[in-house]
Amino acid sequence: MEFNNGFLLSLSLCLDIGLANMAMITLVIQRGFSQGVWLGIGTCVGDLIYAILAMAGMAVLLQFEVVRWVLWIGGSAVLCYLSAKMLISTLRVQSETAEVETEGGISNLSLFSRGMFLAMSSPSAILWFAAVGGAIIARQGSDAVSAGLFLSGFFAAGVVWTMVLCTLAYQGGKMMGKKMLKFSQLASALIFAYFAVYVIYSGYAEFIVGRSTL
Repeated sequence: MEFNNGFLLSLSLCLDIGLANMAMITLVIQRGFSQGVWLGIGTCVGDLIYAILAMAGMAVLLQFEVVRWVLWIGGSAVLCYLSAKMLISTLRVQSETAEVETEGGISNLSLFSRGMFLAMSSPSAILWFAAVGGAIIARQGSDAVSAGLFLSGFFAAGVVWTMVLCTLAYQGGKMMGKKMLKFSQLASALIFAYFAVYVIYSGYAEFIVGRSTL
C-alpha cells in the first residue's frame, strides 16, 4: 500500500506540465533518447530529496494539532486548485515549447545535474511539496519500512514516467510530444482530484468525525 501511494503521488507530480517535462521532450526530439533520460533521472533525484525532507521535517510538526489543521485545509485547497488548473489547461490549445540549449558536448553528468536543478528550483514543485507533500508524504513515514516503501514507490514512478515520456517523444517526434502534453494535463487533473478527495476525507474523519466521537 505504501509503495502504491508513493507511486501515485509521485506520478501526480510528474504529470504536472512544467519546465522539466517540457525540457525532456524537447531534448529528446533535438538530441536523442539517452540525453532526455539523463535529464529525467536528475529530476527524479531532485524530487526524491524534497520528499525525504518533507517526510523528515513534517513528522515532528504533525505532533501539533494546529499544524495538522493548516495542512489539511491548505493541502485540500492547493490540490483542488491544481486539479482545476490542469483541467482548464487541457481545454486550451497548448503551443508553448521548452527552451533547451542546442550546443553540443553536454555530458551526461551535466544533464543529470541540470535535471536536479530544474526539479528543485521549480516554483510549482516547491509549492507542491510545501502544501500537498507536507499533508500526504509526512503521513506515510510511521516506521522505517513503510517510509522506505513509500519513497521507493515515489522514485520508481519518476523513473517510469521518464522512460515513458522519453520513449514517446523519441518515437512520435514533436507531434506526439504535443499530444502527450495534453494527455498528461488531463491525467494530472484526475490524479490531483483523487488526492484532493483523499486529503479532504481523511481530514474530515480525523478532525470532525473523530472529535465528535470523543
